[in-house]
Amino acid sequence: MHYVSVEGLTKSYGINPLFSNISFHINEGDKIALIARNGIGKSTLLKILSGRETPDSGKCWIHKDVTVALFEQDPLFQEDKSVLENIFELNHPIITAIKKYEVAIEEEDPIGITEGIEAMDNLNAWDFETKVHQILDKLNIHHLTNPVRELSGGQRKRVALAKTLINIGFAHQHTLLMMDEPTNHLDVEMIEWLENYLNQEKVTLLLVSHDRYFLDAVCEEIWELEREKLYTYKGDYELYMEQKAARLESEQASIDKAKNTYRKELEWMRKQPKARTTKSKSRQDNFYEVEAKAKQKIEDTQLQLEVKMSRLGGKVVEMKKVYKSYGELPILKGFDYTFSKGERVGVVGKNGVGKSTFLNMLQQLEPADSGKINIGDTVVFGNFSQQGLVFKEDMRVIEYVKTFAESFPLAGGGSLSAAQFLELFLFTPDKQYTYLSALSGGEKKRLQLLTVLFTNPNFLILDEPTNDLDLPTLAVLENFLNDYPGCILIVSHDRYFMDRLVDHLFVFEGNGEVRDFPGNYTQYRIWQKDNEKAANKWDVLEAGKKQGASTGQLIQQEPQAAVKTAVKKGLSFKEKREFELLENELPQLEKEKQSLTLELSSGTCSFEAIQKISDRLQVITSELEVKELRWLELSELI
Repeated sequence: MHYVSVEGLTKSYGINPLFSNISFHINEGDKIALIARNGIGKSTLLKILSGRETPDSGKCWIHKDVTVALFEQDPLFQEDKSVLENIFELNHPIITAIKKYEVAIEEEDPIGITEGIEAMDNLNAWDFETKVHQILDKLNIHHLTNPVRELSGGQRKRVALAKTLINIGFAHQHTLLMMDEPTNHLDVEMIEWLENYLNQEKVTLLLVSHDRYFLDAVCEEIWELEREKLYTYKGDYELYMEQKAARLESEQASIDKAKNTYRKELEWMRKQPKARTTKSKSRQDNFYEVEAKAKQKIEDTQLQLEVKMSRLGGKVVEMKKVYKSYGELPILKGFDYTFSKGERVGVVGKNGVGKSTFLNMLQQLEPADSGKINIGDTVVFGNFSQQGLVFKEDMRVIEYVKTFAESFPLAGGGSLSAAQFLELFLFTPDKQYTYLSALSGGEKKRLQLLTVLFTNPNFLILDEPTNDLDLPTLAVLENFLNDYPGCILIVSHDRYFMDRLVDHLFVFEGNGEVRDFPGNYTQYRIWQKDNEKAANKWDVLEAGKKQGASTGQLIQQEPQAAVKTAVKKGLSFKEKREFELLENELPQLEKEKQSLTLELSSGTCSFEAIQKISDRLQVITSELEVKELRWLELSELI
């Protein structure tokens, strides 16, 4: 089914064209990632498709049965209304019933709860209510009766995301979901949950995101806005990069060929008399087409990062027995660590466990409750904070940069003026005289990064640096940080960014506990999942031992009920059959293992028999371990 058809769409802001004469189609089930540099028009295109903005020219047709839902970077709320009222804004009987029931629960109103239960029963709304609760719990949204105006920026973003996901559940069967940077302000567990949620839901998706792992997990096609055109690529981000490189190479070869033709044709044009024959007129017209092609430029300007780092001495930062709490919430309990030159540390943990507080304490912007934080004399912090640009009044970009310094020293010697330095950060001369308030979110982030590097730091502290940055800028930032000789401390929910840059992690586990994990984020998640599996397996086996049963006997206790329940939960026929086979195989393997163990301990076996039995025991033990883990995986569905 055709959801959207667009032909010849054009949009400009003043003299700046965003895209020109682009055409595309979106079909049911498509999952598309839209990428481009900041300020190119990604958000504008989504707003045009949702009807919130109009194009300069072109046609946009949306099927009458399709509901369009847009999740924006800067969501709008009714500030005086509660979180609950904003989330359940949709006029739908089930939504109304769930809202009344949730208010009654929140206010502990027994009469309201009874009436709510009755309304929910009448509408068969409990499945929807369960889904709503899952969304609210996973996005850590509580205190539903509080007004929205009291929320932080991250909380507002999560409430807007919950509202979008809940509303599409009650929308028409055919929904086009458009999401503009949905992973900003989500911790990694929330991002992983959102990946699974979007993959399970039958939605057609158009996504703007800088998170490459999220993009690869959710989308099957990539669209890129570049030089006013729209390019499409099938496959993941890595394949897109390969295909784009091949396209640029092909375009450059075509331009080079046109230049050679142009030189020959230019010589012919100069020799021609003023009077033209029909034949020469045709060749003259063709000449202007060749000229236009030959004078094309493939501008692939990239952010250039170069910094003259302040000298870093032998002593960096020492933290000794540091304690910190907010009321009854412990942040650190006796934290000890000494930073070394060139360290690259990632900081991870759920929202609200104290990561940003830790960064502030390290820079002595916040005091510790007790303990010592000693900073080396040569340390110059560069703080790229979530707070963003800080300015007292609206001013032009060039004026803002000059409040820090008139010139910037380079690593290779010499210096650049403020205007020249801005050009390295892709602020063209006319853009430098734009007011700060008129910059896009990504442009503000780029300017913030510039002001951080202006101080020549040797200890970079990056708090969610990837939010609002476009993918090309992120790639340059990653390459710069890879070669940066100073210390780096990164708080980020961008798993790809962390994997590329950090050597080890501070994992904030809550209750003041911080684990120093030797490895990047992906390695940590593998370790974490292995531990969870081992813990689950241990719990099951321990429960069996307490009842005096072997693993096989434990599995045999309720085989038929287990299979029936598993089928209810959606096991495929193949998985059901696998589950049944495991129930038969595991007791047999356990029995054989016990028999061989008894035979081995009898003391009557020859050397060759002992060797043979030992080899078989090793095989059985290995098989049992694999099969028990698989049985546990399938039984988790029960």
